[in-house]
Formats: sequence, C-alpha cells, structure tokens
Amino acid sequence: MEINTEVLIIGGGLAGLASAIHLSGQGLQVTLIEKSGYPRHKVCGEYISNEILPYLQWLGADVSDLQPTCISKFEFTTQDGKKATATLPLGGFGVSRYALDHFLYEKAKANGCKIMEETVTDIAFQDDVFQVSTSSQVFSAAIVLGAYGKRSNMDQVLSRDFIHKKSSWLAVKGHYSGDFPDDLVALHNFSGGYCGVSKVENNTINICYLADYATFKKYKNIEDYQRNVLYKNRQLKAVFENSRLLFEKPITISQISFDSKQPVENHILMIGDTAGLIHPLCGNGMAMALRSAQIAAELVLEFHAGTLSRDGLEKTYTQKWKMNFGRRLSMGRVLARILRHKKTASVLVSVVASFPALLPCIIKQTHGKPIVIN
Repeated sequence: MEINTEVLIIGGGLAGLASAIHLSGQGLQVTLIEKSGYPRHKVCGEYISNEILPYLQWLGADVSDLQPTCISKFEFTTQDGKKATATLPLGGFGVSRYALDHFLYEKAKANGCKIMEETVTDIAFQDDVFQVSTSSQVFSAAIVLGAYGKRSNMDQVLSRDFIHKKSSWLAVKGHYSGDFPDDLVALHNFSGGYCGVSKVENNTINICYLADYATFKKYKNIEDYQRNVLYKNRQLKAVFENSRLLFEKPITISQISFDSKQPVENHILMIGDTAGLIHPLCGNGMAMALRSAQIAAELVLEFHAGTLSRDGLEKTYTQKWKMNFGRRLSMGRVLARILRHKKTASVLVSVVASFPALLPCIIKQTHGKPIVIN
C-alpha cells in the first residue's frame, strides 16, 4: 500500500516531534515514523536551556504542565577536586525525556499528525519525490526530515561518512532518588569521561555520563566501573553514595560519534542529533534539537509555498545549520580535548575559579540566544 504525505519525518524524538507539531499546525499533511512507542526513557542529560522556551510556547507546548525543575546554577569539578561555579546566563529547566517526548507526541497527535510505529528500511529520491519503505508499507512524500538520532540503520542505508568509523564513546543514564539541589546542573570530570547531574520532575535526579569504551571495557560491569573510575572524583562519589537507583538497571547507548555530519544527505534535511551531536559536557543538545526543528520547519513551509526551490531549501538549511550550531559544535570539541587531560582540565578550572566571569562566557559559546519566532 502506498501512502502519500506532504512531509514525512523519520524519528520521533524531540526534533522529529517538534517539527511535526510545527508543520501540522500550519496545515501540512505530516506523517511521522518512529520505531518505538511512548512513553520511554532515553539516554540523555535532560537539561534544557531557556533559549528554547519561546518556541515551545509558540508550538502550544507549555512545559510548565510537566512541573520541570528550574535550573540557574552550574558547577564543574575535576578528578583532583578542583571546582568552578557560575550562574547560567539564560538559565534552564530539567525534565525527563520520558515525560517530554510523550507530551510532544500527544500534541502532535492532537494536531492531526499521523504517527506510525514502524522501522524505515529504505529510502529513495527520484523525480523530485521520496519513496520511503518500511517492512509493510511504502510512503511517498515531497519532503523528508531525518530525525532518527545519533546512530541508526538509516545512516548505513544512506552510507553516511561517519557511520564507517568506529566510535570510542558510550553513555550511561539512570534516574535516582536522593538529595540534590533543584536549581543546579553539575558536570563532573573523571578519567575518560564526564558525568552530568541535575534534577528533573518528581524530585528525581538524572545522572548521565559519557565514558571512553577503552577504559570501560576493563571492568566487569557498570557498578564495578563506577566504583573504580567515577568514584575517584570525590564530588561524584558523594552523589552516587547518597542516591538510590530507581531503574532496574541503568540504560546505555554505545557507538556515539561526535564526528562532523552533513545537515543534508540525499536531499533529506537532517535535524537534531542526526545532523550533529554536541558533547554532553556542553549540556545543550536538547535545545539544539528543538532549534534545528524550528529552522527546518520554517524553510519547509517556504518550500511548500513555492518561495524556495528544493536547491534553495537545501542550501539555505545548510547555511542556517552551520550559522546556528557550527560555533557550538567546535567549542564542544575544543573543550572535550582540553578536559580529557587531567592537567589541562585542572589548569582550566583553576583559571575560571580565579576569574569567575570567564565561565559564563564559555557557557555562552555553547548556548544560543532566546529563539525569535517569525
């Protein structure tokens, strides 16, 4: 059976759902294909900069309904105990992907967006039309947005450059009960990685860390790794020892790649992590995903109205992606290289601790300005 739709979105994370709400709200016929159901937990730091609030409000997605925590402070610690603190320039909020994704999913459905629980197996572009195949159906669409996350079988189907390289990173995430400030997001450095800690709704602590696989594989299990590696950071050890895991076990994702990606592949506009992944130490991936959804949706509307050609759509989206996120991604890579070395990380923290105004300046390099709705 062939189904025609004006816009087809592959992937139902933050970027996919936000673009679905945006486009369906403007009258376009939107189909979203997502391989998993809602609600579900995802490996994510679950902190969002307030820069994104105007867009969520414009979408009719008032996140205050989810009772997120209000975050205004940032803390960074090194393995050897050095600490730097700052007030976040824009502030942010903490909300779980379990709650937020499901919330946006319900908004998309209410807008009339068709959401299919399927896995895309193939995609082709011919005669200015996409043919997207799943195991049971074929969809045709004028526009396709790729919003399927960090790594997928679709990257192999499209033969994207980064997919052929083995990545050395994996991530681990869990929700915990315990005592932690509501208004703080903390980033703790340890040998081979970084761990973010902050509160989300329901007085729950989210602990999510990025680890180097070469170090991780030396240990029998996650608990053994945490005790022998993460606990060497005394601040981080205290967080774990004063918290109780609420999951049956932490959830993980491997083969995380921070290599550069192209924002347009085979005429597909890539959004969210599919287009580029910022290091977790910059703590702003969720806001970037939502912002990219807005950029893509606004340009798709221009294409649909006939004011942009397909070539113009792809070139303009690429330019806007790089303008909005190129600096953030570059800064993330620089910080990652610095903080992977114990001595340089210690020096950096000593400098920012001595000159407190420096840390907010660094944070601004990985965050955007509040979104303006056209």
